[in-house]
Amino acid sequence: MKLCAKIALGVGVVLIAIQFIRPARNLGVVEGPNFIGTKHAVPAEINRHLQRSCYDCHSNQTKYPFYANIQPVGWWLDWHVRDAKKHLNFSEFATYTPKRAAHKLEEVAEEVRKKHMPLDSYLWMHDEAKLTEAEIEAIAQWADALRATIPLPPAT
Repeated sequence: MKLCAKIALGVGVVLIAIQFIRPARNLGVVEGPNFIGTKHAVPAEINRHLQRSCYDCHSNQTKYPFYANIQPVGWWLDWHVRDAKKHLNFSEFATYTPKRAAHKLEEVAEEVRKKHMPLDSYLWMHDEAKLTEAEIEAIAQWADALRATIPLPPAT
């Protein structure tokens, strides 16, 4: 067998083998006991925008596309969701300290206004997640207004 054929066969075997190594899925509940809406006001319109454009990565429940079953794409998606939840998790927001919650809301407003969120790589496959200028401003204003209501401890 020629070297190229051996390499191709080896690559093929590895690609098939990795299909059996699957990451755990993020299939919890979005609106559980620690959901942002249990502690803070989230108008229905804002919740719809967040649900459509944010919750897949920033909550305890992800709606997986078909290609999440293909490795290594599934691994990349798993890493992406875990990383996103480390930065902001609307399903666990009620557990944040007031200081952290205020900071996260400041980041929400900033990230949507700068159009850093949702990520371009997410929008390539999820066109429905694109936010209009009006939706961006509504989310940012909500985040700013909510942040202003969070009592922060005095600076020491």
